Amino acid sequence: MNERDIIRTQLATERIHAAQVANACASIYGAAGAAEAHTPFRDASVEYLVWVLSRFEQRDELLAELIERTAPGSAERADLPGELATLAGHTGTSRQALTRLEAALAAAPQTAGATWQAFAQFFNTAWCPRREAIESQFSKLPRIAGWRAVCAIDADSILEERARYARVAAQLPPGVTLVGASQR
Repeated sequence: MNERDIIRTQLATERIHAAQVANACASIYGAAGAAEAHTPFRDASVEYLVWVLSRFEQRDELLAELIERTAPGSAERADLPGELATLAGHTGTSRQALTRLEAALAAAPQTAGATWQAFAQFFNTAWCPRREAIESQFSKLPRIAGWRAVCAIDADSILEERARYARVAAQLPPGVTLVGASQR
């Protein structure tokens, strides 16, 4: 496996894991009266989601900087798929997901279920498709330097993501599984 494949695999893994955690939270906390249940799972999940969404937000910022600093007509600009700039402005950003996560956490018990469901809905219908589209366009970059500059993935970050995800999985309440949007 070459470096580009490792980065692509890790981006996809982080996206899938984030969707699994978001959907598990919606499944547990989307039910009426479940806002205070399973605190260790909620804490591990929120920690994971904040960490991974912050990393994706940083990648979006680095991508925007890369697009901005490459001169029109330059070889670097020619390497950037035109759709990347368009996708960067689409709804479904990690910042928007973090705002919805914060709303779910702050919701009153009588509205918590609806806000967790809204968070998962946004995650599955806006965040995930946007990330998939960006990754698809990004995969067209011919030079590994662009991948490195934007993705900030190395062995340490891969191990950190796996450890955080494992903490979430270890706190899963009985009967709850980690499934992605397409598996719901």
